[in-house]
Amino acid sequence: MASKLIIKLILNGVIVVPLLLTFTEANITSALLTAVLLSLVAFVIGDQLILRVSNNTIATICDAALAFVFLRFAAYAADWSLSTGELLIIVLVLGLVEAMYHRMLRELPAR
Repeated sequence: MASKLIIKLILNGVIVVPLLLTFTEANITSALLTAVLLSLVAFVIGDQLILRVSNNTIATICDAALAFVFLRFAAYAADWSLSTGELLIIVLVLGLVEAMYHRMLRELPAR
């Protein structure tokens, strides 16, 4: 399970951090913290709960919705200027990567 979480942290970090730095006033620390927290929440809810009892499509949609809500809240709490369009770009990219990640999780042996 640790390797799956590490992969999730890396994938989300590679997407979320640069996009938050581009679209908002976030500094590297707050962007990294946001990406890590999002990854942890999405891993538990999307990958450990939803994906186990559903399919890739459902889990990906749930992950994207969770990312939308989480990042909207993070932007509000940090007073970042993140427009809905910018947020949708982040969520769309995350959703595409999540779909591939979930497919990979299904192929990895369970431990």
